[in-house]
Amino acid sequence: MIFQASDGKEKKRKNFLDLADINNNTIELSYIKGGLWLQAFGFSNSLCTRATRAITNYALTGEYRLQFFPKKDFKCPCGLYPIETRRHILYECMRHNGYWNPRRDLLYYFVMFLSANPLAFAFIDNLLPVALS
Repeated sequence: MIFQASDGKEKKRKNFLDLADINNNTIELSYIKGGLWLQAFGFSNSLCTRATRAITNYALTGEYRLQFFPKKDFKCPCGLYPIETRRHILYECMRHNGYWNPRRDLLYYFVMFLSANPLAFAFIDNLLPVALS
């Protein structure tokens, strides 16, 4: 099931999400001199934390639960996908549709997606966005 849930980059660079700059060049993940990708999150610790979870695929998703807690529910609460994965959250999940752009692999649009969806990749289990209002 984990293999089927992967977004095609299984084990590549420890399952990191490849992000590109505006010129479509892959951004190397580095913290040296602030790193190009770290600068995109400004001074928001929350945004940087959620981005790091998404980039490293270390977030409380169904895919994570399936790997570490196989007896826990791993379906997406939206009901449209049998395993909640990073790819599903970024591109398909109806719970996280506060911002839409098909190029969420570009750093700028990735940051916009995370800003518009504060519960995406947060360690808040099964909470819907309407619960915050």
